Amino acid sequence: MENAAGHIKALERMEKAGYEAYLVGGCVRDQLMGRSVHDHDITTSAMPEQVMEVFSDCTVIPTGIKHGTVTVIFEGEPLEITTFRVDGSYSDSRRPDNVSFTTDIRDDLSRRDFTMNAIAASADGRIVDPFGGSEDIEKGVIRCVGDPEKRFNEDALRILRAVRFAAQLGFAIDEETAAAVHGMKSRLGLISAERIRDEIDKLICGRDCIRVMLEYSDVITEVIPELSPSVGFDQHSPYHKYDVWEHTVRAVDAAPDGDLLLRRTMLFHDVAKPACARFDENGRGHFKRHAPVGADMAGGIMKRLRYDNKSIAEICTLIRHHADKFYSKPDLKRLVSEIGIDTLFRLIEVKKLDNLAKNEFVLEENLMFDGLAQTAREFLEAGECCTLKELAVNGSDLREAGLSGTEIGAMLHELLEQVITEKLPNSREELLAYAGRRCRQ
Repeated sequence: MENAAGHIKALERMEKAGYEAYLVGGCVRDQLMGRSVHDHDITTSAMPEQVMEVFSDCTVIPTGIKHGTVTVIFEGEPLEITTFRVDGSYSDSRRPDNVSFTTDIRDDLSRRDFTMNAIAASADGRIVDPFGGSEDIEKGVIRCVGDPEKRFNEDALRILRAVRFAAQLGFAIDEETAAAVHGMKSRLGLISAERIRDEIDKLICGRDCIRVMLEYSDVITEVIPELSPSVGFDQHSPYHKYDVWEHTVRAVDAAPDGDLLLRRTMLFHDVAKPACARFDENGRGHFKRHAPVGADMAGGIMKRLRYDNKSIAEICTLIRHHADKFYSKPDLKRLVSEIGIDTLFRLIEVKKLDNLAKNEFVLEENLMFDGLAQTAREFLEAGECCTLKELAVNGSDLREAGLSGTEIGAMLHELLEQVITEKLPNSREELLAYAGRRCRQ
């Protein structure tokens, strides 16, 4: 088992003491799939007090002893060890009201969500797989353990987890399980915003997110209803060959693997298009102000889902400007002054991702954006003035030159525009002389 030397030793110690002990869940699944394994869970027939006795020479923390879980600091590494258990009723569709302990690993595996996660492995590599999880992994199928409706009633988040795993692993959801996913999606309203957010983040970073987001759009829009009008909304534009939702999904998928900021941005970038759509006499769609309106909508969604404030601000800025037209060096410098150089480079990436999900002829524009990014790098390296902070004069200089009040701010912005458009050099003498001439007019 990859990265599990300490865990294997812990299993062997438990077995030597007369108890059953296994690695279980996602670590076994990922090992069988040849994926990198990062988190390892141990389950055992030993009661928590017996686990403490077996590891009496180690620090043991009763992290969740009510549910049979203790954390053992073994060879400098924290190991989470949980007693075989059977869950009681779930009154809140999130966690069991009570648990009872058992000595049969099969009972423990029977309470788990999907067959691929209901597999255990002993220290010597023996597999315990009573529900056919290994076969489902080979077939690329996500199937609930037992009755899907019962599993989803126990923990409604499993509905979204099924969809997320399908996107991450490239698996299909078993027909009976899929029917329950679609049929029980309203239960996701019982789940906390943070848990929804985390699953959506993993879903949109999945390798097969296009297929899954198209197939399970009803589940995604159940938790983000603002996206619902996008599904099937024809843009009636020569620039677009997809409806708004499919365009969105393909733009998400075009973002670099693991770049969560860009993937979140693309998920929300056109959220306001249906609301802002207007069609001319030829039936062609126009979406004036969908970017600023969408930024406000995205901000509301992300606040509801408890995104961190820094991410909300960055994503809303990118969405607000993603429909901006900028073609020249002065355009770039104005944007740097408004949103900063790092956000400018991000915005260029957003524009390119947007184009990748449009009609093919639009892709030629991405060569222009590559050139603009190079232009920005060059003037950045040259230290050219783009912001008021970099201007060779400041408010005090203009006050000494005789300006006052609001005149100072207005003149500073006028001077910056003169420098950005290269009508004036960024020279203190030149700028003060220009300001003096303007004051005398």
